[in-house]
Amino acid sequence: MAQKLKQTHDISIGNNLRNLRNNAKLTQEQVVAQLQIRNIDITRSKYSQIESGIYNIRISELLALVEIFHTDFNTVFKGLHYDN
Repeated sequence: MAQKLKQTHDISIGNNLRNLRNNAKLTQEQVVAQLQIRNIDITRSKYSQIESGIYNIRISELLALVEIFHTDFNTVFKGLHYDN
């Protein structure tokens, strides 16, 4: 079973991923194509849900996105805070 990172309305990496995609000048369709080349089975609709913070991203998807965007985990998780 694939492990997932749970996104919630107040803690989501979606905006950071959207910014990384825009900075890379890629469309969602181009990102999905790159994910599929890496054997990640995902649709544009599911990827859109990741950026919206309503889909719990798989760790394999996150690893591939870090590679596609030529970034690191600190950037992906930048600005997120846990408040209890």
